[in-house]
Amino acid sequence: MGDLIEEWATQVAEAELRSTLPRRWAHTQGVAKRAVEVSQVLGQDAGLLVAAATLHDVGYAPRLAATGFHPLDGARFLHDEHGAGERLVRLVANHSFALLEAEERGLKGELSTEFPQLEEPLLVDALVYCDMTTTPDGDRTTAQDRVTEIRSRYGDDSVVGRFIRRAAPEIFASVERVEAALADQPR
Repeated sequence: MGDLIEEWATQVAEAELRSTLPRRWAHTQGVAKRAVEVSQVLGQDAGLLVAAATLHDVGYAPRLAATGFHPLDGARFLHDEHGAGERLVRLVANHSFALLEAEERGLKGELSTEFPQLEEPLLVDALVYCDMTTTPDGDRTTAQDRVTEIRSRYGDDSVVGRFIRRAAPEIFASVERVEAALADQPR
């Protein structure tokens, strides 16, 4: 089952991002690669993590950008057009502390009502780890450097800048928890 959902996720993300947003596609591929690397800490949810990592930014696709808030737009697309599973859709909708950004955008109620956060801490943390340790070009980075890059790209006074400053402590804590889980894995 895991391989099928991963293949499907790659097909969907590639169709939506590769030609219209090639840099976002490169980031997506890097995030998916991180997910494969950390998936051993998730057991039966490994395929779900890889699929969510592959689809986390699909809402940036121009044809899907209804609200301009990519986690919500992506989750709605996956739910409405593909009938994707609830856990996958909720992971995409809430990836990397999206609820904090939704609050900045006045969309917190919509996001939390339509797609409540999952109460699966390690799975949620693993997706944060994958996203926040990958550069816009798909390369590996530290969470600290990624947050700095986002702040410099968007500016501290922008919606994204305000969100990332608020989310940074949570992002760093998620990354630390995943790194600790990885360190506990037998080699």
